[in-house]
Amino acid sequence: MDSLGNVVFNDREIENERLELTDKKANYILGPNLTLRNCTLVLKVPARRLSLKQPSFIDCTFEVKQELKNYQSWVAASLKGCRFKGRLTGCDFGHWPEYMSLPWYQHGSIEDCDFTEAQMDSCRIMDSDPASLRFPKWPCFTILDPIGHAARLRSVKWPGRYGAVVVDELHTQPARTTAMTEHAPSIAKQLGTTPEELRAVIEKFDCIVY
Repeated sequence: MDSLGNVVFNDREIENERLELTDKKANYILGPNLTLRNCTLVLKVPARRLSLKQPSFIDCTFEVKQELKNYQSWVAASLKGCRFKGRLTGCDFGHWPEYMSLPWYQHGSIEDCDFTEAQMDSCRIMDSDPASLRFPKWPCFTILDPIGHAARLRSVKWPGRYGAVVVDELHTQPARTTAMTEHAPSIAKQLGTTPEELRAVIEKFDCIVY
């Protein structure tokens, strides 16, 4: 760690290692020119303490020990064959060059990744094929191509305020959004409904996986 509290991993390849990013006083910076293969990364820091600058993660496992909240910087990483465990809220993955003009945001990607052991809420996949990804099962659910299916989804009555707050606004999502994952108990509590009421409507649509 340098005098500013930065722990920097860059300009190297790391293989078959376990990296514990857990020091609450450190700022972890991964990249540029960093490739990790078959590594396990233990994350237990708030989003503001973790910076990704175009790292490449191949067949890595992310163990998120502290909820990672409102973290868009995954779109500055290349993720292939990775597994995620833990709570991810308001996180975006994939290719979204419009998010920021900084160079490392121009090359994000995600493919062949597994989220089945994660709890995802208000997370999005950007400009990437959701068919290559494994999403968490119920009580999480994933809307595929939310913009393309917005009109269909608006054609039915949703419980509580879910229709007005989420479904009626799907067309305003960034154009690159290819999938959106919610955690039913969390969003039901916020929007005045229950997971069971949500599921009764979700089951009507083949564009929603759960």
